[in-house]
Amino acid sequence: MDVTDVVVIGAGQAGLSASYFLQRRGVDHVVLDANPAPGGAWLHRWPSLRMRTVHGIHELPGMPFEQPSPDERANEAIPSYFARYEQLFDLPVVRPVDVASVVDDGASLKVETSAGVWTARGLINATGTWRRPFWPYYPGQESFAGRQLHTADYQGPSDFAGKRVVVVGGGASATQLLMEIAPVAAATRWVTRHEPVWREGPFTEDYGRWVVGMVEERVRAGLIPRSVVSVTGLSLNDETRAAREAGVLERWPMFSEVTPSGVVWASGERFDADVILWATGFRHDLEHLAPLRLRGAGGGIQVEGTRVVSDPRIHLVGYGPSASTIGANRAGRAAVRELVGYLDGVKVG
Repeated sequence: MDVTDVVVIGAGQAGLSASYFLQRRGVDHVVLDANPAPGGAWLHRWPSLRMRTVHGIHELPGMPFEQPSPDERANEAIPSYFARYEQLFDLPVVRPVDVASVVDDGASLKVETSAGVWTARGLINATGTWRRPFWPYYPGQESFAGRQLHTADYQGPSDFAGKRVVVVGGGASATQLLMEIAPVAAATRWVTRHEPVWREGPFTEDYGRWVVGMVEERVRAGLIPRSVVSVTGLSLNDETRAAREAGVLERWPMFSEVTPSGVVWASGERFDADVILWATGFRHDLEHLAPLRLRGAGGGIQVEGTRVVSDPRIHLVGYGPSASTIGANRAGRAAVRELVGYLDGVKVG
């Protein structure tokens, strides 16, 4: 059993930021990461995702992010940056380590993992969402004779050449993948639960603060965080405008049933399909915290800033308002400042 002051779970942007600030304060800690190499969720992004289509990467604290070529693969450029960052600051990352559960052990928290047990006085959870793809269920889904896959499984448009494809989901990933697939597919149909809201103009700092405020309000009330696109809308730029004009981004309402040969709407309209791509987002990867019983009646975890209201030893970064590259950095700093202050107070008392 290893003993430390703070365990950080996850070595994505939020986890590395937290580790950087813990190290600056001289706090004994360890970062447990499930991935085999640096990069967080970026390791698993689809190969066709290039830096020109990534929605901005905020540099980690203390090390500039030198913008790579627009055509460089995102799943190589960003993991390379994370690897250099870990090495530069000699961060105590241990991988690959799967965290099975976190248990309240009185004065400490017991973190049970595939590599043994750590005990700590504080915990910063930065596990993100990538390992929990969300698959909604619709009647007849199990009967579909074609292929079904999630964004997490997507490898590129060549798999869809000559196919009839249904893309389900109203987020940025759905539109990006649809625009890649449409030129090679025999036919596509875009299906969303809600009418898409298109946003023109730059993502300003003021607008960003408003978005964060909307998400923060929910987590403060203990509700499940809303998806980013439900607050921001979809970006209307030259590429998406052209795709709309070409009919690629013509939205259809949600179908009522899946059949062996495709999907059917309540009106009786049918679309025969070879593939259904579920670009339906992800859920926060928090099952390992279940023994702590942090979820409230609203279905979410009540959080003030990054601090779990019911247990101030625990901070969630990359959750709710900090689930963005800019927010993750700020959250790492804020979590460390508040957690270290709390632990120092406990030590003195």
